[in-house]
Amino acid sequence: MTRQVNPIVKMALELGPVLAFFVGYLMLRDETFRIGGQDYSGFIVVTAAFIPVMVASTALLWRLSGHLSRMQVVTVVLVVIFGGMSVWLNDERFFKIKPTIIYLAFAAVLGVGLLRGQSWLQFVMEGMMPLRPEGWMILTRRLALFFAGLAIANEVVWRTMSTDAWVNFKTFGLTIAMFIFFMSQSRLMQTHGLDRDEGPEGPRP
Repeated sequence: MTRQVNPIVKMALELGPVLAFFVGYLMLRDETFRIGGQDYSGFIVVTAAFIPVMVASTALLWRLSGHLSRMQVVTVVLVVIFGGMSVWLNDERFFKIKPTIIYLAFAAVLGVGLLRGQSWLQFVMEGMMPLRPEGWMILTRRLALFFAGLAIANEVVWRTMSTDAWVNFKTFGLTIAMFIFFMSQSRLMQTHGLDRDEGPEGPRP
């Protein structure tokens, strides 16, 4: 059963690991650690620490709320897979490509739903954003394109810029972009939002 969680606690659990990664990277980015006869950069060490923190925060959120969205589950699974590969192979590229895979996966899933004439986004977010069916379809198309754009942006940043630039982009750029995207949908919410006496399929009798 889904339970309400204090919004501040929820935000701390969702954003805390990302901010912890950022702070840890700033502290250790110029350090090199010799472990088991092999040298590891500060980035790899912070990535190794980030994985259990992310898993623990997601598990605690599930414990408190009794529910995790599919997006949250996919994200933590990919963190474990790609973060683990970066640590195991001592190659930071795997962790850097993780956001690309996540956003492409989200875009693909939403795209498949659209091809079937369905808004799978509605199944995930209906309780948070009361919209009419046509509103959900419009928002889903926009979000699928937005996710594809974020995947391309991540590829450009990590392949052409420094690790410092990528960490800043991942920590702040992606978060700000998501915030701006949903804020820019206010007109859509006004046009296709449900009235108090209206259900998803039309006015209630």
